[in-house]
Amino acid sequence: MNRLEGKTALVTGASSGIGRGVAIAFAEEGADVAINYPDKSQQKNAEETAAAVAKAGRKALLVQADVSKDKPVKNMVDKVLDAFGRIDILVNNAGIASSAPVEEMPVAMWDEMIAINLRSVFLCTHFVLPHMYAQDYGRIVNNASQLASIGSPGLAHYTAAKGAIISFTRSLSLEIGARNVNANCVGPGATRTAILDGIGDEHMAAIKANIPKGRLGEVRDIVPAFVFLASEEARHMVGQTISPNGGDAFF
Repeated sequence: MNRLEGKTALVTGASSGIGRGVAIAFAEEGADVAINYPDKSQQKNAEETAAAVAKAGRKALLVQADVSKDKPVKNMVDKVLDAFGRIDILVNNAGIASSAPVEEMPVAMWDEMIAINLRSVFLCTHFVLPHMYAQDYGRIVNNASQLASIGSPGLAHYTAAKGAIISFTRSLSLEIGARNVNANCVGPGATRTAILDGIGDEHMAAIKANIPKGRLGEVRDIVPAFVFLASEEARHMVGQTISPNGGDAFF
């Protein structure tokens, strides 16, 4: 439908899962895409994402960066601006999952979760936002979770990060004011991606049992929400969370 024709997008964590699906969908809608991946272990996957973007007839830029650290994020943003000249869409998607009860959770597990899932959202937004303000155009789409609304045993660190992303997006939206820059969230339900490998089988069975649709989401169920929020169709969406979750939670 060419809803993103002529736009440029930066998608973090785009080497696999939802991030890959979003990058490819954006290309199919007409956008050039910068594909962020964390390290060499994901390089091949990132290259496959880039190939799919190119197959859709759009430019792909591979950008390796640990988005939980400020200097790599700044360098990443600079590289994207050098290559594309602008960043119209930022998708803060990078994330990890793990599981442990609070009393057993290593402090390092908590810190890693907050750094990768939450700090990255601030850093990428922090370095991209001035350029969006200068061009008076931008769409920021943050990947949250339906668990931010309902919580989950064993995932206190994950739900804390995702809840904070939603709160951050709301406050950011108030700061943006009347500018032609919008920030919103997608809050997916449990989705069949590699990120769920860190969740135990028993916990996953309990999650699935609570979904009225009776199944985990597929990436193709989630991606349309990102496309919508990145498009002009969502120009009046401000600080909102769309949650494709099969009825697992209601926002």
